[in-house]
Amino acid sequence: MCASQQTPQLQVEISLPEWIHEITDWQKSYAGDEEKMALAIKLADENVKRNTGGPFGSAIFDMDSGKLLGVGVNQVVAQNNSTLHGEVTAIMLSQKRIANFTLGADGARRELFTSCEPCAMCMGATLWSGVKRLVCAATGEDARAIGFDEGPVFEQSYDYLQQAGLEVKRQVLREEGKQVLQDYLQSGGEIYNG
Repeated sequence: MCASQQTPQLQVEISLPEWIHEITDWQKSYAGDEEKMALAIKLADENVKRNTGGPFGSAIFDMDSGKLLGVGVNQVVAQNNSTLHGEVTAIMLSQKRIANFTLGADGARRELFTSCEPCAMCMGATLWSGVKRLVCAATGEDARAIGFDEGPVFEQSYDYLQQAGLEVKRQVLREEGKQVLQDYLQSGGEIYNG
């Protein structure tokens, strides 16, 4: 039976690799941008080293307590789903955890740390997510340098986020984030949209 004749799927399950629990501390209060970003980059790095997905990791924190709300790693190839980028999985799992469609529910202030600047899809997801702050490591240019097509993301895209009330900070631990991209390329990782 060919794929078009099979019964359509009406449910999608999203799961992250079990090793995530080995490197995340759900009780810790993370302090400062560099410590928070180090976790996002560590997620991306482990995803590459363990061959469980692409070179992108994200973490969402409560801005007031520093507590980790959710994490995400790229699962595009691993789960055959082009939307499972690190930012999107972190947003989806965090919203599931709080049982609300917005991470700004009840006046909460949450922030998204990502090992690389968002692609066009993730930029939109960030806007819609309800986070109040976006912090990035490697640049879109760094991702394009190894073959990824980040889509129509422009300086005006970041301006738009800021005009919508999000604080944006870029190039925090950029070299470390860029190194994960290079390691992925060197390991023969699939450039799935190049």
